[in-house]
Amino acid sequence: QVQLVESGGGLVQPGGSLTLSCAASGIIVRIDTMGWYRQAPGKQRELVATITFGGSTNYADSVKGRFAISRDNTKNTVYLQMNSLKPEDTAVYYCNADRAASHWGNWEYGLWGQGTQVTVSS
Repeated sequence: QVQLVESGGGLVQPGGSLTLSCAASGIIVRIDTMGWYRQAPGKQRELVATITFGGSTNYADSVKGRFAISRDNTKNTVYLQMNSLKPEDTAVYYCNADRAASHWGNWEYGLWGQGTQVTVSS
């Protein structure tokens, strides 16, 4: 069974930077689109950024130009570089994989990590 584990959250001042990582563990032959979502208190979970296996990216308008998503397919890891952080970026950030295969033809769908807290405050 594939599991996603996030790391890298924490407290940062406005204007600062953080890098989140999400590593997939287990026997893995392929992970398709991976992404980051976030959920602030009292709000719905929202898309932050996604990246396909081939490296095509998509960003929420609110983070374009400030955040960068990348992945290392050899390590089954996705990253989120966050720059120029604002207080409104404060949220729990979740890693997602739309589907992952432990063996060809054996797919797991809709995988989520446990979340990592990012707090932007002075």
